[in-house]
Amino acid sequence: MRTYEMMYILDPRVSEEEEKAIQSDVKDLLTTNGGKIVREEPWGRRKLAYEINKLKEGKYTLLYLAGEAGVLKIEEVEYRMRQNDNILRYLTVRTDEDYKRAGMPLPTETPEEPAEVEGEEPVEPETQAPSTEKGIEKDEEE
Repeated sequence: MRTYEMMYILDPRVSEEEEKAIQSDVKDLLTTNGGKIVREEPWGRRKLAYEINKLKEGKYTLLYLAGEAGVLKIEEVEYRMRQNDNILRYLTVRTDEDYKRAGMPLPTETPEEPAEVEGEEPVEPETQAPSTEKGIEKDEEE
């Protein structure tokens, strides 16, 4: 399974209703083209790094996507985003290889929790090792 992060910037003059409509259109495009939206983060109105079409602000949205290789058609989604005049910029980055390289679980997977053994109390990990400053050992009295 491949994972992606897609960010797009909307024109700040777009009304709330139009913004919701564009967001739902993008989500529909992704799901009909074989993608699954894992998480959505609306970042809101932010200053642009440089002017785009004489605009200094934009409405940012970040989507985390997942899909099978060959099934998810990112090119089709980007083609439709390019045609929409209210979308100033967009960027799609494939992230599954980076997660594998870093040894982190993919956003679509749930992290494994350690199994508890019946009849035993869960052990809390120590936050600090015993201190041995200036040759004096610190006794742990509990």
